[in-house]
Amino acid sequence: MEIDLVTCYPGLPKGFVGNVFRVTDYGGAPGRAKLWADLAPRQYAIAGMICAAEPIMTKWKVWLGWKLPSKLFVINENGDYFWLDRGHWKLILHFVLFRAGLTGSQAVPSLVRLALFPLTLTYLLLYAGWMHFRRSLRTL
Repeated sequence: MEIDLVTCYPGLPKGFVGNVFRVTDYGGAPGRAKLWADLAPRQYAIAGMICAAEPIMTKWKVWLGWKLPSKLFVINENGDYFWLDRGHWKLILHFVLFRAGLTGSQAVPSLVRLALFPLTLTYLLLYAGWMHFRRSLRTL
């Protein structure tokens, strides 16, 4: 079975048979248009996307997921997968919340940090403004 691979890594995976499209060869908007010109005629029925904990190729993944008219499945670093469609919205929501640290024991500290962020930012801005104001008064 032959598959196509869009990657940012040099070289080929061991035992890989298929075409490799490296995003480093397709830079900028003209590069994306060229990549789409290379991929569109292949008319993929299904496409898989590896979404591990690393933010590698995030923009390319979102762009390809949006452009490809194929049925898309997402694979995580554990080899678990799910189809990206409306029927699996609960699983997708859980996946997003898990990645954001809003499930399990991480949920409460993350939500507290999120709630306190505006207060912390306001305090820091007021403190910096006050210090600059005092400094400007001393230089007069």
